[in-house]
Amino acid sequence: MAIKTTLKMGEPLLFKSAEPVAAFNTPALHSLVTDLRDTMTALNGAGLAAPQIGVSLQVVIFSVGNNPRYPDVEAVPETVLINPTLTVIDDAQDSAWEGCLSVPGMRGLVPRYTHLRYQGWDQYGNAIDRTVSGFHARVVQHEVDHLWGILYPMRIKDMRDFGYTDVLFPNLSVTDE
Repeated sequence: MAIKTTLKMGEPLLFKSAEPVAAFNTPALHSLVTDLRDTMTALNGAGLAAPQIGVSLQVVIFSVGNNPRYPDVEAVPETVLINPTLTVIDDAQDSAWEGCLSVPGMRGLVPRYTHLRYQGWDQYGNAIDRTVSGFHARVVQHEVDHLWGILYPMRIKDMRDFGYTDVLFPNLSVTDE
């Protein structure tokens, strides 16, 4: 449908918990998913949450294939995840650099669980239940955090591990913008 403006950190909506989706397979929900997909694709994002485009609903989309922002990560299948729940499989965590379309031009070292199960529904009301690890698990946690009003800088343990992409990685050829 349309490429939407992505809200930036500081916008009050990004710090609120989103509302659950009550009705599936509706024109409004399909339009929202199309807007999320179009916006994510246009910005080379790994994922996008509805609050990032100004819609306070529990809807995220994520997909990583051939993405210039993440050239060395494993593929993540395109997924529309609605009203999600995450279950941590074990306490193992790792830290990795994350960026965000709502925090353009910056990166931070963020600890995330390495293995988890996510459940929810797609836009048609079909159940989703997956157990994932690695980058896939990281992407899901990052996007679902948006539904609870959490941006990745809020998870950084040491603010010395947060800064502008071009300063932290001067040889990186792509940015978050």
